[in-house]
Amino acid sequence: MSPGLRRCPHGHPDPPTLLVRPAGPADRSALTGIDTVAAAGDPARRAAVRRWCEQGSAVLAEDAPGPLGYRVLEHTFFGQGFVTPLMVAPGERGRGIGARLLHALEAACTTPKLFTSTNVSNQPMQRLLHRAGWQAAGILHGLDEADPELFHLRPPQRPAPGTGPTHPAG
Repeated sequence: MSPGLRRCPHGHPDPPTLLVRPAGPADRSALTGIDTVAAAGDPARRAAVRRWCEQGSAVLAEDAPGPLGYRVLEHTFFGQGFVTPLMVAPGERGRGIGARLLHALEAACTTPKLFTSTNVSNQPMQRLLHRAGWQAAGILHGLDEADPELFHLRPPQRPAPGTGPTHPAG
């Protein structure tokens, strides 16, 4: 890595031309193409991608050649933020794109808590969350046969200097 290459907040090289922007209806096919579930033909995921693009809840990461990944932030999980999903194109993994999308999620979440989940079998996502300091929050059996869902919670946010709670002297 060259000494001048920037790093994302989680320590990965920051691809110099990476753009993270809201995805709209025109991006639906791009998101479907990099989403391994939708690309495999899952009709429910394809419908979800269409809905996320139309509602403006998806954010796309792209560079000059095209789309690299996307994430969706919803606030429907017990009134808290929930990452549904975070997806990086298979050939683009390991470049810090997931970390960049995760950081953008943390900054965009407007609720006190932010959750996500992943299957036990999804080791890359678990490593990403671990490196970013997310905490295990629970496990749910029964969603996917023989592959439990692991839930994670964003680490507590520290208030910016001078914005924390104040205590009267006394």
